[in-house]
Amino acid sequence: MLTLADIDAEAAAALLARYGLRLERVADGAPIPGSYWGEPEAGLVGSTVYARGDTPLHSLLHEAAHLIVLPPERRQRVHTDATDSIEEEDAVCVLQALLGDALPGVGRDRVLADMDAWGYTFRLGSARAYVEHDADEAWAWLQRRGLVDAQRRLRVP
Repeated sequence: MLTLADIDAEAAAALLARYGLRLERVADGAPIPGSYWGEPEAGLVGSTVYARGDTPLHSLLHEAAHLIVLPPERRQRVHTDATDSIEEEDAVCVLQALLGDALPGVGRDRVLADMDAWGYTFRLGSARAYVEHDADEAWAWLQRRGLVDAQRRLRVP
């Protein structure tokens, strides 16, 4: 499973910054603020995503995606759990894979594979099958919010 330590953390921080978010690197072994699943999973507090070197990248991208889909005024109230609805959670699963494409040396294929390895479960059996064949509502949700275009490409600010 790809972790923050395996990639260019500055590139991840720069990507999040384009969405008005901050990546806060937590010291190895230290508690991760706002972690829903507990260490080493990423955490959320306000518009900051917290992660250690051993935090799975898919976790960091998933939590960042939760903040990306929220209006800035709602981000400030987030602590640990950002999910507003099932529809939002579905869209976040698609968005986290797309964010992988925006990181050098990562790509959506790796993010989707790591989602499966971590234990995400989808009706069609895999994250890839979900994104490619079962997520039409999620794609529409993301498009309505201007996060993807009509060709299902990520729109990075």
